[in-house]
Amino acid sequence: MSRFTMSAVDAAWLRMDRPTNLMVVTSVMWFDEQVDPDAIRDLITSRLITRFPRFSQRVVEDHGLYWEDVDDFDVNQHLHPTRLPAPADKSALEEFTGTLIGVPLPWNRPLWDLYLIDNLGPGSALVFRMHHCIADGIALARLLLSLTDDPDTDPVDLAEPVANARPSLVSAAFHEAVDVALHPIRLQALAHPRRLLDLGREMIADGAALAKLATLPADHATALRGTAGVDKQVVWSNPIGLDRIRDAGHLTGSTVNDLLLTAVTGALRTHLVRRRSSVHDIRAIVPFNLRPMDQPLPAELGNMFGLVYLQLPLTTADRTERLRVMAQRMRAIKESAEGLVAYAILELVGLAPPAVENLAIDVFASKGTGVMTNVPGPRHAVRLAGTELRGTIGWGPTSGDLGLGVALFSYAGSVTIGLCVDVGLVPDAKTLLSDVVAELEALIEPHERPEPVGSATTALHGSAAP
Repeated sequence: MSRFTMSAVDAAWLRMDRPTNLMVVTSVMWFDEQVDPDAIRDLITSRLITRFPRFSQRVVEDHGLYWEDVDDFDVNQHLHPTRLPAPADKSALEEFTGTLIGVPLPWNRPLWDLYLIDNLGPGSALVFRMHHCIADGIALARLLLSLTDDPDTDPVDLAEPVANARPSLVSAAFHEAVDVALHPIRLQALAHPRRLLDLGREMIADGAALAKLATLPADHATALRGTAGVDKQVVWSNPIGLDRIRDAGHLTGSTVNDLLLTAVTGALRTHLVRRRSSVHDIRAIVPFNLRPMDQPLPAELGNMFGLVYLQLPLTTADRTERLRVMAQRMRAIKESAEGLVAYAILELVGLAPPAVENLAIDVFASKGTGVMTNVPGPRHAVRLAGTELRGTIGWGPTSGDLGLGVALFSYAGSVTIGLCVDVGLVPDAKTLLSDVVAELEALIEPHERPEPVGSATTALHGSAAP
């Protein structure tokens, strides 16, 4: 039986599992029509299992962590036909997905499941769960969209390539030293003035990022922080038109992402005031993609992203000023080396003994209050097994005692905002989501041109989601 050593970073994500916060990536796709389950089975077999061995391998621990081929692998063990309880609407799908968040994936088989729901009103839905040790959320989005009938969705149309995605010197220094020792001619190249200057700049950037991460204190105590439980809730918005957000961004000198994150920040401020909690600038943990988006996914998949801490300006009362501060902070993060250094730290954590790793994970989680992801999807509608995909949303996991996950997923000219929360820490996710949408509307409306009398307008919520 073949075995393959698990990478240090993937091992780190596997060991982060806690009963209250499982390291499972969850994605939901919905359709106005029925999706053929036999066609889905064929797609999963031909485009996932055949191309990516991790979907037919289980995890074994034997003086280390390994991927092991499952000789009697049966795809049907991972496909679960499911029917929602009446009234089988969007709320029922949200509730069903929420109940899955706390269900662990068994180690005796490959760490993924797909639920096929055939009664979402007249349509259907798919809920895909995959352990983070297999791949990160960006890779999962690309995998799921590669199942569609449109070959252009994989991989170029999903996101912009990452700029300056170099290895961090934290992890590269050891490999560089070994390379020089084995190949002395490399020493001359390394000593070239231009190379020394480049290395000096990288060392300064990496050193500053490492110092910031090491000295960053625990995040402020608010009603959003506490001890996580097992009960989770997920909700998501109806699709919101991207053109309105983009136009407002052009007029304010900000990006779509700046506006969306500012809306989330304003809603969190309202949420804390409503709960009579102290209000502070809290930190969001934001995944920073390091995988080239213009290249095919490797067969071994894996995780290729860092983490950055974005301080959300909750204490800035004025909405316009809040947007300006958010845009400024996002620019600073994009120009920093924090994501690269965080990835290197996770790589080292994966090599550490479990006790050290658990401590490191708690330290990482304590520095933030929630996880926020933004995944750009196809700009045009795609079809899965001949059925048009109406919308999709997905969440990466939260670690430690974090109780708030925010997901932003753009698709076919609109964006969907999703929340995944710990019920004990965020007791009313639907109200919080409504506040996010209201904040976004308040940011957009002042910058819109008045519509001619009698013209058709598109509501912020866009077309109805399931």
